[in-house]
Amino acid sequence: MTTNAHSDNRSFWFIVLLAAALLMVTMGSRQSQGLFLSPLNTSTGIGIASISLAMAIGQFVWGAVQPIAGAIADRYGPGRVLAAGIVLLALGSALTPFMTSTVGLVFSLGILIATGSGFGSFSVLIGSAARNIPAQKRGVAAGVINAGGSFGQFAFAPITQGLINALGWMGAMWSIAVITLASLPITRALRARPVPAPAATGAASNPADKGIRAALRDALKDRSYILLHAGFFTCGFHIAFLVTHLPGEVQLCGQSAQVASWAIAIIGLSNILGSLVAGWGTQRFRSKYILFWMYASRTALILVYLAAPKTALTFYLFAVGLGLTWLATVPPTATIVGKLFGTRYLATLFGLTLLSHQIGAFLGAYLGGVIVVNQHSYDIMWYLDAGLAAIAALVNLPIREAPIAPKLQPA
Repeated sequence: MTTNAHSDNRSFWFIVLLAAALLMVTMGSRQSQGLFLSPLNTSTGIGIASISLAMAIGQFVWGAVQPIAGAIADRYGPGRVLAAGIVLLALGSALTPFMTSTVGLVFSLGILIATGSGFGSFSVLIGSAARNIPAQKRGVAAGVINAGGSFGQFAFAPITQGLINALGWMGAMWSIAVITLASLPITRALRARPVPAPAATGAASNPADKGIRAALRDALKDRSYILLHAGFFTCGFHIAFLVTHLPGEVQLCGQSAQVASWAIAIIGLSNILGSLVAGWGTQRFRSKYILFWMYASRTALILVYLAAPKTALTFYLFAVGLGLTWLATVPPTATIVGKLFGTRYLATLFGLTLLSHQIGAFLGAYLGGVIVVNQHSYDIMWYLDAGLAAIAALVNLPIREAPIAPKLQPA
């Protein structure tokens, strides 16, 4: 009996680590796109606003495909969904250097790359893992998977900048396509259809399966689910603005492209710790309070940044602070969805939450481009970002979430 338990535990964590490795590739390549903004504009002359629009459409599409990918994975298993995502992501990266118009960039960056990375992202990977892991481990598992994406950002940012410096932005894009395809074998290991996890103890057992339409209808009527969407909208606005325009902000402040790439890498490195702590915290604290403090800290951090001198050290310290909450919002958000509705359709329902995230992301990426073109400064965006983060902190407090059950002490 003990041997079987250990074997099951190894199997669970094998799935989690594979999912983290795949997310490392899909998120790492996607989160480094802002490094291409300036060289792509210099090479093509398309314009910062137009390139920002293509990247903003990509932010929205990435979110829009999440519930679709989640629903397919819920029905047929994640393997084919993940494999298709890797192929589309590599294809979009390979075709981008041939695009010389806004429409072309929308197709490659905004549709192919975004769809590919969306098919290989949080909703499918966390949803699949959650159904194979006991309830008490799901928050930690989500944190580990999320940390994989953060490590990808840490690794890909300096690698991407180094490739741009050595091979030009076109060579860098083609190199990323090759790196992406190299991860295709991981999807084969994740192809098996998910099986129900052992009976959950405590919260979050799966309710009777009434079908996906009924699950969607019930979720969209739930006030807590809608409030969760509202907070996650702001998270998307914040992240997309920064991942797209932080290199531009660094340049406006007279710092080099290397400072921008290392700042993005530091964000990813810090988010590894943030994601693991957030996953650990979901076992000990209500997730809505974790989200409250995360969003509130962003408001404070932005205001401190605006008052600080814009040196390389400031950007690096700012990146550390950003990274601690960057995508660490994912484990508590996914945990709340699982608590509210169970795990049968978690990939679909969390995918819808990610769609809200990416509607905010579209606005963050696009408005950043429009405002800097017209104002020659990102100041308006910074204050808007801080205000939205404060609102996001507050809307999480009324969410319906049961207290964490105290652990029984052995007799």
